[in-house]
Amino acid sequence: MKYIKSQEWLADHLEDSNVRVIDCRFTLGNPEAGKEAYLNSHIPGALYFHLEDDLSSKPSDHGGRHPLPDSLQLKGKLERAGIDASTTVVAYDNGEGSYAGRFWWLLTYLGHTKVYILDGGYTKWVQNGYTSTHEVPAFDKTSFSINIQDNMLASYEDIKNIIANQSAILIDSRARNRYLGLEEPIDKKPGHIPGAINIVWEDGFINGSWKSAEKQKERFAHMVPEKPIIVYCGSGVTATPNFIALKEAGYKNVKLYAGSYSDWVSYEENSVELGE
Repeated sequence: MKYIKSQEWLADHLEDSNVRVIDCRFTLGNPEAGKEAYLNSHIPGALYFHLEDDLSSKPSDHGGRHPLPDSLQLKGKLERAGIDASTTVVAYDNGEGSYAGRFWWLLTYLGHTKVYILDGGYTKWVQNGYTSTHEVPAFDKTSFSINIQDNMLASYEDIKNIIANQSAILIDSRARNRYLGLEEPIDKKPGHIPGAINIVWEDGFINGSWKSAEKQKERFAHMVPEKPIIVYCGSGVTATPNFIALKEAGYKNVKLYAGSYSDWVSYEENSVELGE
């Protein structure tokens, strides 16, 4: 796996000065639970990045429930974390992969090439008996250079064009019942973006770990490799594991619709589909 680091790898490299560990734990519906968990115990040397305070900007009328953060503000936070072009960054959550996936996607989007996700997250770190701490570290400020990777991001207008021209594969990463419109616990309208297929993001994991690159290839084997792919979810967070899985499977032209379904239904004129 290109973008996933094992528990053993991190344990062996935890003292390396050019390795930075980022705790991304978060609980939807209880925004401070992740920060509280971090302050209670975390991987030694880890710094905390909050999904809504650090990895998103404030929601507005459009843009979805977790709009992308201002890149200059995120740059400042990365610099205060001691991250520069030479730093190997390993992000973790509780093992679900989506919150660490959000951080991975953002850092990669900003042009950083040495960012990974810890397989199994903090849950397996504790299960494996590795050391934890409550001490919050501090690092010397660095200089982080931004090199935006525009080919990773799909805009709202891109989605409109894709629907009109069927020029790309649109993957809805949410749970099956939400895709079908049988339930919608968060957004204002049930269903999915017209033309989207459903490949649930959680199917990329087994027993709390990422499936192998070969298994990821099997998940997407029914798709044409040459066709562009856009992934989305409810707010641009849980689609990131599917983005990473597609890259692990060898797909080159993959983008994230960051606003996702919550952005799509924020426009009253947009239609949605129910069922298959």
